Amino acid sequence: MSRPGIRGLSFIVLFSILIGCTTNPVTGEKQLSLIPESQEISIGEEQYLPTQQIQGGKYYLDPELTNYVSEIGQKLAAVSDRPDLPYEFTVINSSVPNAWALPSGKIAINRGLLTEFENEAQLAAVLGHEIVHAAARHSVQRMQRGMLINAGVAGLGIGLAMTDNEFAGLLMGGAAVGSQVAMAQYSQSHELESDHYGIRYMKEAGYDPQAAVELQEIFVRLSEGNNPGFLQGLFATHPPSQKRVEENQELVNKIGSGGRIGRETYQEKLAYLEKKQPAYKAQDEAMDFAKADNLDAAMSKINEAIRIEPDEAAFYAFRGQIQEELNNPQKAQSDYDKAVSLYPEMFSYRLQRGLHELDLNNLDQAQEDLKAANDVVPTSIAFLRLGDIAVKQGRKEEAAQYYSTAAKAEGEIAAEAQRKLEALTQG
Repeated sequence: MSRPGIRGLSFIVLFSILIGCTTNPVTGEKQLSLIPESQEISIGEEQYLPTQQIQGGKYYLDPELTNYVSEIGQKLAAVSDRPDLPYEFTVINSSVPNAWALPSGKIAINRGLLTEFENEAQLAAVLGHEIVHAAARHSVQRMQRGMLINAGVAGLGIGLAMTDNEFAGLLMGGAAVGSQVAMAQYSQSHELESDHYGIRYMKEAGYDPQAAVELQEIFVRLSEGNNPGFLQGLFATHPPSQKRVEENQELVNKIGSGGRIGRETYQEKLAYLEKKQPAYKAQDEAMDFAKADNLDAAMSKINEAIRIEPDEAAFYAFRGQIQEELNNPQKAQSDYDKAVSLYPEMFSYRLQRGLHELDLNNLDQAQEDLKAANDVVPTSIAFLRLGDIAVKQGRKEEAAQYYSTAAKAEGEIAAEAQRKLEALTQG
């Protein structure tokens, strides 16, 4: 960067510090604040649903489990340093063990992590930890760091390694930002801070804080097992360490152990999910077979999953993809229809069905599905194909708008959109 550029950036940072210092509501320390609380709340509210869907969608088959998680979360939020935030808690339908928090207390935990816990106190430890991330504005601070790196006001980008979500590279606009915030790695200081105050929240809410130490011990052991799911999930964003175990134990020794553990209650609330675990294991195995191009084995495994849990939309959506690969378009259509009927709000099911309808030249249905998908999670592929539909139906101005939007993305989709936009304007 040139010397004038450095001076300019330095001025932006200095000016921001002079006008934007506030007191951290959890630690009481002074910190830079470029994003006001009103915007923090707006970001959380706007990005909560899209980020849920990008990570797998809601686990809708057992609403009582989500209610239970929410009850524990709200109990902890009530004793936090920011009890008035609009906290929400949900369970994500993903086998990847993970939990995350968006600004303003929008928190999610994957079913794949819930099955690793032994009791309610361990669940409280994770939720308390995520509540601190929200209350202490850790997510906002990461966004601010991205803003400063991008010359002060250029954007909210945060570099991170996404999970192997097939739509990760196609996200556009705010949906991409929300996913980045959820999946970016916290600093060591933020992790230790969240451990520390999360343990205090546990204690004040009546839980045994020793469970937080047990939880970190479990995480350290699992991280040493080279489990790919853990490495791309929780441990990518919340790296465990023996140091965290020791510091958590030191704090528990100071404040004292004892309190609610809730082993029996937890096992009761997890009973349905545990019963259906073989179905999700079969789904995970089917995905592994599909990645290895063993479609017959993948089909066998996903059929096994459907036999165990016939009301899981994700199973039908995945089987539809297999049917497409096997050149069975009508069977694929049936599976996509079933997935949408079970979970009509899920963007990926509408997107998959819309793309399939377009392949079958069912333009009106394809357009309806692609627009519905974009209403929840905008993707470059949906904008591109909506442009194709508009061209086929003679709506050139509308097609140009769709292509122009898709061209703002990156990669092959953007390049194709740019080519088609140029051809449209030259024609």
